[in-house]
Amino acid sequence: MSDVSKVREHMDVISSDHKSVGKVDHLDGAKIKLTRQSSPDGEHHHFIPTTWIGRVDQHVHLNRTGADVTAHWEHEARSAVQSR
Repeated sequence: MSDVSKVREHMDVISSDHKSVGKVDHLDGAKIKLTRQSSPDGEHHHFIPTTWIGRVDQHVHLNRTGADVTAHWEHEARSAVQSR
C-alpha cells in the first residue's frame, strides 16, 4: 500500500462522500491517529485503519463514508488517572 507512505501530519482526511473527518496527527502503526481538535468534542484522538485509505494526494481520501468512519473509528483509551 504505497499511499500510506504519502500520509503526512496535518493532512485533511476526507470521506468517500466528501466530508472532512479530521486531520492527521500521525501514523501509529497501521492506523492514522487524528488530531484532538478534529474530534467532535475536541478532546480525544480517534484512530482509523490505513486500509480505509483510497488514495492520497494533498489530502487523505478514504473509501468509507463519513457516517461509516465516525461509527467505526477507534476512540482513544483513557488512562487510569483520567478515569479516577
